[in-house]
Amino acid sequence: MVRPIAGIDFGADAHEVARRLIGVTLLVDGVGGRIVETEAYDRDDPASHAFAGPTQRNAAMFGPPGRAYVYRSYGIHWCLNFVCREAGHGAGVLIRALEPTHGLATMHRRRGVQDERLLCAGPGRVGQALAIDPMFNGKRLDAAPFRLLAVDGAAPALVVGPRIGISKAVEQPWRFGEGGSRYWSRPFPIAPADG
Repeated sequence: MVRPIAGIDFGADAHEVARRLIGVTLLVDGVGGRIVETEAYDRDDPASHAFAGPTQRNAAMFGPPGRAYVYRSYGIHWCLNFVCREAGHGAGVLIRALEPTHGLATMHRRRGVQDERLLCAGPGRVGQALAIDPMFNGKRLDAAPFRLLAVDGAAPALVVGPRIGISKAVEQPWRFGEGGSRYWSRPFPIAPADG
């Protein structure tokens, strides 16, 4: 049994964890904001890094839930994922976008942009704004430098759609967002989620 972090059971299925993360505040060394967009990936999913089994690159995905899985995208951007399910399964949630709320001056400096909306709108931007690098891979989400704060008040309205930036299993509706947010990486084409 995994101890909940910010009220979330990271031992649950990736798509359930991805939904529940919307509205949670993610801080790395005090810098970050509210999670407004996520994507779920599971071992049985051909778009997942875990699909072909464990490798040196994806080993953290097969580790204990409630940890970070960091990988480099297109040889440029470091992307942050949260491992879920039981150890050995291989599932995770990609943090696609944040509404920046903490350490804005630091994020502006790291990103080199003035538009607040562009600080964390996309997984590569999140990685750069939070200074994510390989040293975070496998780190616990319930210990420094990470801090996850539970949703304050009612759960936000959700929108659901197909994942983006992939070429396999694109029809899978495992992209989740906070309804009405202006901080998504891209608009959602699908109506609000049920429940």
